Amino acid sequence: MVSDELWSLIEPLLSEPGPKLVAGRPRVPDRQALCGILFVLHTGIQWEYLPPELGFGSGMTCWRRLAAWNEAGVWEKLHLVLPKKLRSVKQFDWSRAVIDSSHVRAARRGPKGGPSPVDRARPGSKHHVLVDGQGVPLAVSLTGGNRNDVTQLLPLLDKVPAVAGVVGRPPRRPDMLFADRGYDHHDKCRRLLWKRGIRPVIAERGQPHGSGLGIFRWVVERTISWLHGFRRLRIRWERRDDIHEAFLGLATCLITHRHVQRLWLEPLSLLFNLARHPTC
Repeated sequence: MVSDELWSLIEPLLSEPGPKLVAGRPRVPDRQALCGILFVLHTGIQWEYLPPELGFGSGMTCWRRLAAWNEAGVWEKLHLVLPKKLRSVKQFDWSRAVIDSSHVRAARRGPKGGPSPVDRARPGSKHHVLVDGQGVPLAVSLTGGNRNDVTQLLPLLDKVPAVAGVVGRPPRRPDMLFADRGYDHHDKCRRLLWKRGIRPVIAERGQPHGSGLGIFRWVVERTISWLHGFRRLRIRWERRDDIHEAFLGLATCLITHRHVQRLWLEPLSLLFNLARHPTC
């Protein structure tokens, strides 16, 4: 179900529906359709099997609503609001960023798909993720399974929005960027990062394992694990790349919203523990 707090952030971003051109069933409310989309995202169920008794509308209704909202840029607008809340309370670590990718199998061939190098050349795609020092997702992208990780390094940095929340110019570049050996490309990436004022910390190829970067890089691996906690993202079922990207953008917003919720739940938990175990 969509919480009141989350709906209060999403509702202003949705456009007003136009008048019905023909008579028929009443339009499914946006909040119910969003519940159906989240049900599909969490469970991985196919659209046509969405149970009608849940009251979320048909699977095709939810599919059309997801496509329309993605085309209108709703998830990008929502992702501008959530990091701002984190930075306003100094819970946004922009001193470093971490980048990584993960391969997912594709059930059907389509745009932004390609032969998988790890699954006997079956079709697959890659989720590329850039996070801050605490694992808050800053930018995500979808490519074919055979695309090199280094090709998405600069595009992901360019997708990072300016995060406001405090007085002053909002930053758009981290101080440092941590990456694994997949981003070591003849020092070209290092030069480009230095040119942008970012200190590159990239593991070098040909060196023995145990670079020590794992103490910083684990946050992006945890975020990728959270993304794949949504069953719909474990396998790319959609032939259309924009629908899978819509799921990916929505999941990114949900993970960021969890970080925002944690800021409110931790003080409440502390007060609850103090009430149960008062000190003298």
